[in-house]
Amino acid sequence: MRENLYAPCTFTGIYRNIFFYTSITSLWNIRKRRMFMTVEDLEKEIPGLIEYTETMPEEIRKKAFVKVYPPGKLIHQKDCEFQFFGIVAKGENRVINEFENGKIYMIETNRAIDFIGEVTILAEMPRTSVTIEAVTECTVIYISRRDAETWIRNDQHILRLMARRTAFKLYRSSYNNGLKLYYPPTFLLADYLVRAYEGSLSEQTDAVFPENGAFILQKIRERLSEELGMNIKTLDRTIRSMQKNGYFNLTKGKISFGYEEYIKMKEFITTAKG
Repeated sequence: MRENLYAPCTFTGIYRNIFFYTSITSLWNIRKRRMFMTVEDLEKEIPGLIEYTETMPEEIRKKAFVKVYPPGKLIHQKDCEFQFFGIVAKGENRVINEFENGKIYMIETNRAIDFIGEVTILAEMPRTSVTIEAVTECTVIYISRRDAETWIRNDQHILRLMARRTAFKLYRSSYNNGLKLYYPPTFLLADYLVRAYEGSLSEQTDAVFPENGAFILQKIRERLSEELGMNIKTLDRTIRSMQKNGYFNLTKGKISFGYEEYIKMKEFITTAKG
């Protein structure tokens, strides 16, 4: 006879009911907190955010709302009317350019604390010029474009933060501009892996650094090809060549390497630069 999972007269049914109810309640409470999260809630959770929000006028603050994006979700899309200005409180996103032929070019990745739409506002343009996609779960504070323009016009502090962030992105871009035109695929992949390794040292998660100490790149080939600006065939040839030369291993299809291989790639990059 099939067991009734919800039978109140059995201990199994009772405990399963409790577990089910507790799980659903916990998930609902988490979702509820996210749905009704305020700027003040985020300021308490992320003290560094206060520098960006402390001068927000009270009447604008009251109208601000928070939205959470899961990994892979579009935050905003290219060539859409820009209606809301955002402050990324948590998470990492990538900025990409989508073309009519379906190709995608990755411009940069940015981590919180960051802005959404600062270039569009400062340029006084009506529509977005890029697509922004969440890489990790992203939490964004939104205010209307009109409110943002009013705030920026009357507050030099937030204007300076936006200008500094925009200048940093331009500096980073111009510093590496032309790299993909004048260096071979092996250099581009080695440079990417070295930067990924160095950028992940602060995370030290089991997914990135398992027990054996090796760094594992948690990227699928399609995403990696977009970020490197090379097609899949070229990327596959480059991976096979570098693996053969001992720069890294493949662990369940993912690139993995340790400190010795990291140093070897750094030396290769230095030599290639001349």
